[in-house]
Amino acid sequence: MKTQIIYEDKEILVCFKPAGLAVQSGRASEPDMVSELKNYLAKSSQKVISTSKTGAGVRCGLPPEKKPVYLGVIHRLDQPVSGLLVFAKTQRAAAELSRQVAEHGVCKIYRAAVMTAAKIAEGKSHSLSDYMIKEPGGGARIAAKNEKDAKEGRLSWRCLEQKEDRALLEVELETGRHHQIRLQMSHAGMPLLGDNRYGSKESAELSRQLGIRLVQLQAVKLEFLHPTTKKKVCYELDKKMELI
Repeated sequence: MKTQIIYEDKEILVCFKPAGLAVQSGRASEPDMVSELKNYLAKSSQKVISTSKTGAGVRCGLPPEKKPVYLGVIHRLDQPVSGLLVFAKTQRAAAELSRQVAEHGVCKIYRAAVMTAAKIAEGKSHSLSDYMIKEPGGGARIAAKNEKDAKEGRLSWRCLEQKEDRALLEVELETGRHHQIRLQMSHAGMPLLGDNRYGSKESAELSRQLGIRLVQLQAVKLEFLHPTTKKKVCYELDKKMELI
């Protein structure tokens, strides 16, 4: 299994998604996290009999003496992005975690390697706020505030390290828009390395020179209230993405 289990109890699964693996694919022949986790649950005599969309559950049929469990997809990462995700194992946990996500109660910290033409002061916090529209075909674009379907995307970032024409940033999402970090950082003049969709010709050439083929973005920290205990829990990667 490519997916790594970081933590598990009766209510939640915290996992590490490797770059290149989809969270949930519509193609039967394409591997994804949901399929891998279904196989993982099946090893405990748990057989998933239906699939769901984000926020709902995947029902698992168990032997008569056991209660059914659910695999709830709470949030997602783009296929080329690696990092931490939490899944729910009960409907109650899925509802509570989905509520926290909707009310911006889940703290999600990322690392991103970007191309930059200017010197950035390390440690200083910056904020970005843009209106965005999700487009047909899977992309997104910056929009005017009054455009139909435009939604605000907010994030904060700070520079951890800089080398010549590239920098390693720590990014905290305040909202969860489609391709938000990739789009907003590119719009701010700092496209992510390895990003063929939102990058520039210059960032594409730099990525080629550095041998980078995947988007340099990783979800490194996840913090939320446990759906049962209501205590704050925090999961952080030991080995985080570094600047090449």
